[in-house]
Amino acid sequence: MVDFQNQIREPLQAGDLQGLAEILHTLDTAEVVEVIDALPTNEAAIVFRLLHKGDAAPVFDSLDTATQADLVDELGHGAITEAFATIDPDEQARLLDELPARVAKRLVASIDITKRGPVMELLGYPMGSVGRHMSPTRVRAYADDTVATLATRINGEDVNISDFAAIPVITRDRILLGTVDPADVWRSAPGTIVTDIMNEDPIVATTNEDVEQASRQLLDSGDLLAPVVDKERRLVGLLPITDAAKIDKEAVAEDQARAGASEPLRRPYLLTPVRKIARSRIVWLLVLAISAVLTVNVLELYEATLEQQVALALFIPLLTGIGGNTGSQAATTVTRALAMGEVRLRDAARVAFKEVRTGLMLGAILAVLAFAVASLVYEVPIGIVIGLTIIINLPIAATVGGVIPLVARACKVDPAVFSTPFISTFCDASGLMIYFTVAISVLGLG
Repeated sequence: MVDFQNQIREPLQAGDLQGLAEILHTLDTAEVVEVIDALPTNEAAIVFRLLHKGDAAPVFDSLDTATQADLVDELGHGAITEAFATIDPDEQARLLDELPARVAKRLVASIDITKRGPVMELLGYPMGSVGRHMSPTRVRAYADDTVATLATRINGEDVNISDFAAIPVITRDRILLGTVDPADVWRSAPGTIVTDIMNEDPIVATTNEDVEQASRQLLDSGDLLAPVVDKERRLVGLLPITDAAKIDKEAVAEDQARAGASEPLRRPYLLTPVRKIARSRIVWLLVLAISAVLTVNVLELYEATLEQQVALALFIPLLTGIGGNTGSQAATTVTRALAMGEVRLRDAARVAFKEVRTGLMLGAILAVLAFAVASLVYEVPIGIVIGLTIIINLPIAATVGGVIPLVARACKVDPAVFSTPFISTFCDASGLMIYFTVAISVLGLG
């Protein structure tokens, strides 16, 4: 891989486009994809433009959606039109979601009007739904088919191996009955009815279901493919395990980035322009800066208390940090449980009760330690204030952190987006109010 990438870089940096085109002609699709993935967007665009027309389409199809979007942005939709028309409808829909509306409209308009149906159908489903990511059904079996009839139909179709992992069995009205394993088809006698060898309880996804959750269920099940049905259980598409794995990987990367108050980078870090890195972080910084204003307002309310007992100011970072971290830990745990289908919206009360008890246990342990340290360094009353604040604040922070992802899901907002700024703001403000209320009561401050 290193050798041919070095061969590409030399003529690229020297501006020898003819020599570069000749080298590209000797590479296969996978090698060209590796080259494009390893180059900054402006250089990747030059490489793509130099590809022969017959090579450009399979290369474009093999790139991930973010790289495709970057190439469209760099080259303009005109240079990508032919390649765009060749990729599968689910890939087209995914790319259109990544692009600005004006560019997306031009790309859709570039598709022959007789071939727009599949992608327009996918775009009719909500963002983030299974319907937006499903693949078309190329092979299906009917309830009255024999194995011989199905085998003939399979032989007459040009299918990918992922479409052939399981064959949906439907009625003539397209109602899904189950799936049949191709291996069972080849092992069975020609006259066998397919319903006799059918799996009647396969993993099934619905068109409006959250695609991340459906993907994780498919991955956990061990099945290679999930039929996609509408609300009447009519078959409308497929979710292959290869797509599910890609969606899950992207979702994990997105959650990890948002947990750190940033948006995920769609391309490798060193190949991402500075302006895009800054854009991925600036919104979160603004949100957190605005939320910090509330913390400042709380401190202003208790300014007189701080003047009477200056030592209280020394423990503010400790207490707000412990509260915020407790809330974030609970939110991360519950968000993951939501994604895995282990927790549902109806479990909100159970989650709250569990987090209250967890917060109390954590608070009791940390309160004892804080009381001992603060009492030794300062005095016992200060130790009592710190200990009581922790044991009161942590159950509240844990409960709020655990429930917020459920509230976000109920509001149809990504829990990873909503939880971080809200928990940070709430735990800082509530922690300070509890701290100063306890200090006033214990120390007898005015």
